[in-house]
Amino acid sequence: MKLNKSYKKTLFVLGLLLCMSMQSVVAQQEKPKNLLMYDTEPYHFGFILAINQMSYAFSFVDNYQIIAHNASEYPNTADLHYTAGADYYVRSIEAAPQPGFTVGVVGNLRLGKYFDLRLIPSLSFGTRTITYRLYKEKLDAGITENFTQKKSIFSTFIELPLLVKYKSKRLNNVAAYVIAGGNFKIDLASQKKWDIDTQSASGEQITVTDNIRVKKVDLAAEIGAGFDFYTGYFKFGIEAKMSFGLLNVLDSQNLIYDSSIKNLQNRTFQLSLTFE
Repeated sequence: MKLNKSYKKTLFVLGLLLCMSMQSVVAQQEKPKNLLMYDTEPYHFGFILAINQMSYAFSFVDNYQIIAHNASEYPNTADLHYTAGADYYVRSIEAAPQPGFTVGVVGNLRLGKYFDLRLIPSLSFGTRTITYRLYKEKLDAGITENFTQKKSIFSTFIELPLLVKYKSKRLNNVAAYVIAGGNFKIDLASQKKWDIDTQSASGEQITVTDNIRVKKVDLAAEIGAGFDFYTGYFKFGIEAKMSFGLLNVLDSQNLIYDSSIKNLQNRTFQLSLTFE
């Protein structure tokens, strides 16, 4: 998946934070260790605050750009771009992430000297904006038009990530780590009805869905890395993580907004602060 400008800025900030962290490691060679017995405890708890960027990965129907969609697949008959009897074509579909946030509780179980098992029940809020570039034609009336439609998808996820954490040997008050595991997610906003009242081709008043819809449940694979800093009172962490949805979450309504999509999968980048 090609990184957009928003992702590149986030990764630049992450790289800067990691460089600062490495400088901190080098600078503290002679400092005494804080929380000496912390990593020998069988379990501990904490909380997480994070910013996220949610997006989608698309898999399209073969040759979708040349498939004609009749006017009945364009749901909003009151829209300025609606023309009865016209054919519509989808030229491209792109998803742009918007900033969101996550809060959660950390439960950490010690598995060994360098391994931990982490359960982090969380609540995540985010938005994706999907941009459709469309083409309309009705040749017998001499009508042709290129236009753009934007649809926003809001999500409120209950997340249950179960992750294995492998941490490096502690260097004074800093340790690096990597994490990997799975995440069971429930989208409380997935069944939001984007319904509008409009008229059918025969002039009857009807209610239609004027947006893409997604399914409620998803399962994701996650991988990330970070640094732990041992202060005098608690452990503070900085972590970056990518989440890759494994299920097709498209809830097709056979509209122009979803009929060109074969698979739709969640993607999330998250930058977290942990306090344990």
